[in-house]
Amino acid sequence: MSADLFGPFRVGEMTLANRMVMAPLTRNRAQADGTVPSVMAVHYGQRASAGLIVSESVPVSPQGVGYPFTPGLYADAQAVSWRRVTDLVHAAGGRIVAQLQHCGRISHPSLQPGDALPVAPSAVRPDGQAVTYSGMQDFLTPRPLEAKEIPAIVAQFRDAARQAKRAGFDGVEVHAGNGYLLDQFLRDGTNHRTDSYGGGIASRMRLLNEVLDAVCTLWPTGRVGVRVTPENTFNSMTDSDPQAHFEYFAAQLSSRGLAYLHVLEGDMSTTTRAVDYPALRAAFAGTYIANNGYDLARAQQAIAAGHADLVAFGTPFVANPDLVRRYREGLPLAVPDRNTFYTGGDTGYIDYPFHPHEEALSA
Repeated sequence: MSADLFGPFRVGEMTLANRMVMAPLTRNRAQADGTVPSVMAVHYGQRASAGLIVSESVPVSPQGVGYPFTPGLYADAQAVSWRRVTDLVHAAGGRIVAQLQHCGRISHPSLQPGDALPVAPSAVRPDGQAVTYSGMQDFLTPRPLEAKEIPAIVAQFRDAARQAKRAGFDGVEVHAGNGYLLDQFLRDGTNHRTDSYGGGIASRMRLLNEVLDAVCTLWPTGRVGVRVTPENTFNSMTDSDPQAHFEYFAAQLSSRGLAYLHVLEGDMSTTTRAVDYPALRAAFAGTYIANNGYDLARAQQAIAAGHADLVAFGTPFVANPDLVRRYREGLPLAVPDRNTFYTGGDTGYIDYPFHPHEEALSA
């Protein structure tokens, strides 16, 4: 297979039509009960020309919910509703994996069962405010998980992985980034534990390893990916040595034979990159997905140079359901309306036009 952004590529047990990945994009269009409405199926189906779609973050349990109107995979009805999405994507020749997430401390009691405090590895309150059904509210200091509670967290990921199979996904991506629970355990700015889930680098990775062990009892490793965000400060995240720590994590993940490692390179809020990502990429022997601010030229360069096997695009896919064609044929891109990113409804979600001579799915 040629090193071409638009050529086919084999990822684990999946053959992709091209090397363009639609990045996970939370859009807050689900029902309040976490089920998927038909408009979400249309949205994903319109973008099925991507070689691989990574779904928006999917909470693995009611405890894992951190935002309003996000789709879950912890109830049978949710899995059944996701089938509308996967069926449309597959009918259009695409591939889609579910991104499994537990928000941890990035939540609020109003979003938690019984108005409980959100959980975390340690009692470290994030800066800022939570998005809730009644508006923005200050984050609270989370409740540290007791060691005896952690097997239940692992079980939540395992059960969600089972529901992802029922929903017809092609695989799953374990979300270990962006300041959510698994990332909170990985980075020492949020993990102050002194037990076997904290302290040294190997201990901080223990929960992620246990989650992967559980998920891989249901899915072959060639259909399981992991997302990490080594230096992203989103959700008040810090780490004392992201270069050393995440090279270690990448090397350890490499031994698992996973489908891919999905890396957000740098910080979402800036183009600055303090981590040596080629070194991190070299530490992982499998398929490497590069993410964060890539345009067509940078993506082609990364593929040609061997820095990345696949490149994920986020915002361009919002406004360009036919992004693959537009990039391949040098067509102009539509500009997204950021005011409609999280407002719900069809506007700014399924009404972006395809370039002339290509039909769009309709609601």
